[in-house]
Amino acid sequence: MQISDRGLEMIKQFEGFRTQIYQDAAGLPTIGYGHRLLNPGSFPNGVTEDAAASILRADLCAAITVVELLVKVPLTQGQFDALVDFVFNLGQERFARSTLPRALNGGRYQAAGEQLLRWDLINGEENQGLRQRRLAELTLWNASTPQPMAQPKAALCKPVSSVRPENSSERAA
Repeated sequence: MQISDRGLEMIKQFEGFRTQIYQDAAGLPTIGYGHRLLNPGSFPNGVTEDAAASILRADLCAAITVVELLVKVPLTQGQFDALVDFVFNLGQERFARSTLPRALNGGRYQAAGEQLLRWDLINGEENQGLRQRRLAELTLWNASTPQPMAQPKAALCKPVSSVRPENSSERAA
């Protein structure tokens, strides 16, 4: 399964676009649509919106891979999109250790969806931006009908066999 245009646009909306390097909520150097930088000097002239969109699509492959590897039950397109956004924002390891995939793989779809709302804190305090993002994910989660989704003509990501270990260039709020 691949992220839909609706899911991609939601991620872009919540990440926002920045042409220059900035410090994200965790204090890490970031550019474009939430792309974490290992080498902050790698974009001395900034980034264009088109380049940032390409980088985002590449960054989403890691989140898509995690969802595909850890979720063992069927998903609607909206549920898949919500999980990809969640993993992109939260980070692979935190998602893997969370209650959400266990609830989901246990067939408890409603409980899994409700788990999204538990992840709206920064430094122990509720963050309104994260709260809005989690509510948007839950809306996507609940809005989709369980019809089979058509596969895109060209896959966004190449299939992989394992989850990469999380590093500082990946998403983690």
